[in-house]
Amino acid sequence: MKFIPYADEAATMRLDGMMVENRLDRVSLYGSLDLTRDRAGLESARRLQSLLQAAIAVLEGEGERLPQRVVTGEGNDTVRNPFG
Repeated sequence: MKFIPYADEAATMRLDGMMVENRLDRVSLYGSLDLTRDRAGLESARRLQSLLQAAIAVLEGEGERLPQRVVTGEGNDTVRNPFG
């Protein structure tokens, strides 16, 4: 299955120790990826470059429809009290 950035809410892929998760409004990357100075490192770097190029292409294709910032809800420490 090919990973298409921003295409769905379920696709994931692994680049060595780094996990990539797809959403409609973001692509999340977490973990670690070592780009070692060898053939394996070169292959990992190419896979990462391909992922980033695909994400950039989707974002640039949005043109003027691309919002300044997506509201994610992250960093919001305030939670409404459900009992009050």
